[in-house]
Amino acid sequence: MSTPLISVVDDDASVRAATENLMKSRGYIVQTFASAEDFLRSPRLNETSCVISDLQMPVMSGLDLLAEMRARGHGVPFIFITAFPNDRVRASALDAGAIGFLAKPFAGHTLIECLDAALQENRDGGHT
Repeated sequence: MSTPLISVVDDDASVRAATENLMKSRGYIVQTFASAEDFLRSPRLNETSCVISDLQMPVMSGLDLLAEMRARGHGVPFIFITAFPNDRVRASALDAGAIGFLAKPFAGHTLIECLDAALQENRDGGHT
């Protein structure tokens, strides 16, 4: 089995760097993007095993990104992270098909546990 490619989408450079470092320390291949639009233009979009995305971003939100990916036929699992968690936002994210929802700041092991579950689901057939 090849090493999973994890895509991190967040407009906060410090969050992208910290998440990238955490993922790389676990042996994953990581690509980072400052916006959903940048991610959608990635030549490696089809290789992504999991997307870790901020919910609140300018222009295109994380939920909009998930909807666009599903519309394009990509069933890749999504983990949402946000600095503005509340029950309504959590419900919206999970109802849209996200496998995880984490409030910033989050513990690294919590993200790893969520990522492990997402990758397992992706191996088992994932979302459609």
